Amino acid sequence: MKISHQRIAGAMLAAIWSVCVVATPLSDEEELALVYGDRTTVSIATGSPQTLRRAPSVATVITAEDIRAMGATDLDEVLETVPGLHVARSTQANMPVYVIRGVHRDANPQVLMLVNGIPVTIAFQGNRGNVWGGLPLENVARIEVIRGPGSALYGADAFTGVINITTKSAAEIGGTQTGARTGSFNTRDAWVQHGGKWGAVDVATYLRVGSTDGYKRTVAADAQTGLDTLMGTNASRAPGDTGNGRDAVDGSLDLAYDKLQFRVGYKERSHVGSGTGVASALDPTGESYSERVTSDLTYRDTNFARNWGLSVQASYMRYKEFSDLVLFPAGANVGNGVFTDGMIGNPYKWERHDRISASAFYTGFDQHRTLIGAGYVKKDLYKVFESKNFQPGVFPFAPIGSGSIADITDVSDTAPFQQPHKRTTRFFFVQDEWNLAQDWTLTAGLRRDNYSDFGGTTNPRLAVVWDADYDLTAKLMYGTAFRAPSFVELYNINNPVLIGTPDLVPEKMKTGEAALTWQATARLQLGANIFRYQMSDIIQVVGTTFQNTGKQTGMGMELEVIWDATQDVRLAANFSQQRSVDEATQQDAGLAPHAHGNLRADWRASPEWAVNTQINAVGTRQRAPGDTRAALDGYNTVDLTLHSDKGIKAWDFAVSVRNLFNADAREPSPFGIPFISIPNDFPLAGRSFYLQAGFKL
Repeated sequence: MKISHQRIAGAMLAAIWSVCVVATPLSDEEELALVYGDRTTVSIATGSPQTLRRAPSVATVITAEDIRAMGATDLDEVLETVPGLHVARSTQANMPVYVIRGVHRDANPQVLMLVNGIPVTIAFQGNRGNVWGGLPLENVARIEVIRGPGSALYGADAFTGVINITTKSAAEIGGTQTGARTGSFNTRDAWVQHGGKWGAVDVATYLRVGSTDGYKRTVAADAQTGLDTLMGTNASRAPGDTGNGRDAVDGSLDLAYDKLQFRVGYKERSHVGSGTGVASALDPTGESYSERVTSDLTYRDTNFARNWGLSVQASYMRYKEFSDLVLFPAGANVGNGVFTDGMIGNPYKWERHDRISASAFYTGFDQHRTLIGAGYVKKDLYKVFESKNFQPGVFPFAPIGSGSIADITDVSDTAPFQQPHKRTTRFFFVQDEWNLAQDWTLTAGLRRDNYSDFGGTTNPRLAVVWDADYDLTAKLMYGTAFRAPSFVELYNINNPVLIGTPDLVPEKMKTGEAALTWQATARLQLGANIFRYQMSDIIQVVGTTFQNTGKQTGMGMELEVIWDATQDVRLAANFSQQRSVDEATQQDAGLAPHAHGNLRADWRASPEWAVNTQINAVGTRQRAPGDTRAALDGYNTVDLTLHSDKGIKAWDFAVSVRNLFNADAREPSPFGIPFISIPNDFPLAGRSFYLQAGFKL
């Protein structure tokens, strides 16, 4: 079944138009509901809970009930439904790339992810780690997403957006819950979580284990195919399947007493497949491992003193990542000799992060709410290990010995990919929310970050929110953001293809936005926004070194509608369109969809059962400048989920089919010289299903 993108976009726009036409005057009860505020709130826009429609940012909130209704089991499935956000794929172990408003980079360091308000960014690559392996949703209470700059409040990497994941509290779990799931690709998951009291302490615990072989889609040609043509070899594993399997363990403990909260988290991913290969050559035997241990202690008192609220937080993260990879297969000649057992590289790295911060709200000034804060962060890549069977610092790559497994050599002390490095950051921020007139709020903020390795950066924000009527809110916003250079970009050594440059400066972005939110009735909400951004000092590889070069500009719009058509039917639709331009070539920046839409219908078919249908329409993706391939066609996927609505006694059931019509969905592969490594792009999963059962004690 093939549905055109024009029809999908037209259907979504028609849905938005039709619900506008049928909007009816508000009843007295609906008017009172609007007067006393929208129950939907967002915290990451200003650092404290605030109604979503009046928040000084363009934001989306997804609740646990939304997650359950759409049948999502992983964070990526939820984020794909956010307007202006598309989940693409990386060359590194099929890692997700969160493309917000047209900004696509393979390592994806331009999006800041928080878990319970604390960054999970790794210093080495500036992202969430190259062995991410997904994030399950059983213990997620809500997901908040800001599109647009967030550096004035959150500092580095809140560049194109901020994603905050809030885990469930003891009250939200409310007892003991167990569950299990089985489905396609030999996927099996089981979990247990408990929320209750231990004396005066609120206790929330969670443990989940799972495994999957991952979806297998055929790759017709890879980087080794191109090398075979150049070198006269016959080593490629293509045509062959992608490797997307993994084993997973997730756990957490949350203890809350009065004004204190202590949390510990654990995330392990093992036997993680290499996708299409980290060097874009199929690697069916390569595996990676990651382990993330986090902890934080928070003191929060909203009435610390007269007119003062205080929050103090200390956190710690330890992260390690091990990869045992066959970069090119047995028989490969990368330019300077044949590798008997393949070109093998095993990079290992260990990081620890310490963070302490304090913030205070002051409400003593009439019509003002002022936030001040400061903090200190230390990121320490304290250990590296590398072994390989190819000569360091030689290009074309030459094998050690015959390039066999027996020739693998420990180069950690002689020629590693990077030496250990530390980075410290001190920051200070101030923000003021000023009710400057009736129905008018001005939010102004400023943050200063001082880095030990590349200096300081200052980022302001300014937003005006006008309640034009009790059901209509308008916003005008401006902000800047920065992306800190990663350790790879600064300090990479002994890699003749990618060499670090220690004097890099941060990437910069300026963004202007305008937004409207209309609560047409208590059951109907409409939203629209437009944006324009300018990126500068973009860090790119020039020759073999990272340099600050290039600029990109972009503009676009996003539309949303949520309509509770009846007591049992909810319709939600969003549509976004953007165009980004590479200033050096004046060509489309490429890789990101120009148009993207999502249509969702929730139907309570009976008191016990509910049905969710979801259509995701991804538009055409232009190629990056220099890539002569034709634009990559868009795709449409349809998901269908049936779940018990209020539980059958203590049981809960769900069955879901993803990509119901088995669409040939693909994400763009990168451009390279002298050949394109994955010429037919990255294939996504075809039709799949799962069955799930849960029990609450």
